[in-house]
Amino acid sequence: MSESGLIIVYTGNGKGKTTAALGIALRAVGYDKKICMIQFIKGSWHYGEMSSSKRLEPEFEMVAIGKGFVGIIDDKSPKEEHKRIADEAIKISINKIQSGNYDIIILDEVNYAINLGLVKLEDVLNLIKSKPSTLDLVLTGNHAKDEIIEIADLVTEMKEVKHPYRQGKKAKKGIDF
Repeated sequence: MSESGLIIVYTGNGKGKTTAALGIALRAVGYDKKICMIQFIKGSWHYGEMSSSKRLEPEFEMVAIGKGFVGIIDDKSPKEEHKRIADEAIKISINKIQSGNYDIIILDEVNYAINLGLVKLEDVLNLIKSKPSTLDLVLTGNHAKDEIIEIADLVTEMKEVKHPYRQGKKAKKGIDF
């Protein structure tokens, strides 16, 4: 009898949500599990996991579809463009989930994409409900909706206690990106 898949949520305003999901991926690769991470927001910037994830292939696949963080720093894309790309990420997620090729699928920053109005909560709930019973599904991003928390098996809320940004320190390679 195969084990039931879990729905895991990493949320909250503290750092470490994507990092926790990547920790699951790293551990699972050690057991020859197949993992796909679909990034809903981070796609247009270069960050460390874009390079390091290639070292975990073929067990780990990363799909960075977003256009970067919405409405901050150097984002000049209209919100409609972000929405279009987030809808594409939902379609890719459905295809990956229904393919049967993965043991774990990570929907990185999907909670934040819902909160920003880039994707509909209903679409994500339907996606969760459509997952095969043995698939582990990880959802990251702050502002996880109560409906997602309710159906999840594991929810961890990252809480910021102290952060170097508050002291004027910039993001650091290998730590923040």
